[in-house]
Amino acid sequence: MWKKDEARPQGTPEISTGASTIAPPSSSNSSVPLSPRAAACISQGIKIRGDVMGKEDLFVDGQVDGKLDLGTGSVTVGPNAKIKADISAREVIIRGRVDGKVSGKERVQLWNTAHVEGEVQTDRLAIEDGALFRGKVEAGKPVTKSREAQAGSAASAGAALSSGTATV
Repeated sequence: MWKKDEARPQGTPEISTGASTIAPPSSSNSSVPLSPRAAACISQGIKIRGDVMGKEDLFVDGQVDGKLDLGTGSVTVGPNAKIKADISAREVIIRGRVDGKVSGKERVQLWNTAHVEGEVQTDRLAIEDGALFRGKVEAGKPVTKSREAQAGSAASAGAALSSGTATV
């Protein structure tokens, strides 16, 4: 039997055909795992003034002054990030500092290293012990007029039913 390594001539580089993974940016302060779904990264040392818009996931560990609008994507704010912007996304995970309005359609999560000053709007909010938050929170699904109308008609139907049984 022959070995695979022996079949390759000396000095020929090995080429991998498997899927490659990109390592997350490392910082001297901590090693933060990058979201495996993150399509874009604003690493530490990068400063952006203006609006960032898209529909993919974004990892931010630098500075952003302006607006982050990721629509159906996810925004992860790294522990070294300093954000002075309104953030709007499907999901927002905060590990660093954010000054502004945070709107997560499905979920907002504040890690123990998070420092948030501003307003948070979301369906679900998770705040770890040690996180700092100053501002206003609106959490939970808003009650729509159709739900109120259904609740009102159900209550009146129940009252009519109970009044009908009371008189019999």
